[in-house]
Amino acid sequence: MLHAIRQYSLERGSLEIEYLEQYFDEFQEKKTAREILQRLSARQHLILIALAPALDEPEHMVPVAFKVGHELRALEDEPQLMDLAQRLEGCVQLAGRRVFYSWIGGTRQEWRGRGHYRALTEQQEEWAHRNGFEEIVVKTKNKFHAMRATLDHLQFNVLKFERHPYDNAESKLYLHKLLSPELLREHRTARHVQIAA
Repeated sequence: MLHAIRQYSLERGSLEIEYLEQYFDEFQEKKTAREILQRLSARQHLILIALAPALDEPEHMVPVAFKVGHELRALEDEPQLMDLAQRLEGCVQLAGRRVFYSWIGGTRQEWRGRGHYRALTEQQEEWAHRNGFEEIVVKTKNKFHAMRATLDHLQFNVLKFERHPYDNAESKLYLHKLLSPELLREHRTARHVQIAA
């Protein structure tokens, strides 16, 4: 299967992600275009969306999955990223290295299990490696069993488990993957990537 992927600019991509996140009931706090712009505007980033035929009109392609990531620095000034960098201290070396943070993403329920998220992940890894990043880091919650299983299938390794004081379902998992030419040779998806206008 050839996966159709679009890579978006910041402005248009932010609007597309805000729209697409409305299809995800499990996301309690959906990102706005403004939040995405604010997070990504001063740093290297990547916005990817996978397209597939609509279920009721197969001749029309619709957005079915997305992945957004950005560089993570040792010295951050945005509060959420400062907090993330502090939580990764002792697990990930940020100083003097290029680390890519896979921030948000998902696949719409009706299109899950068809390889769209794997294709986006492999495209993200190729892009990050090509742009000099050495490692990808991702965070999820204990309650997101499907995402935990997906990250396991994608061979992400657990860096840290951070237990929530009252609700273990809210506990956080931090995972990572080192980027290398060998890793890219193990990629399995066929992808056609288009730069969106």
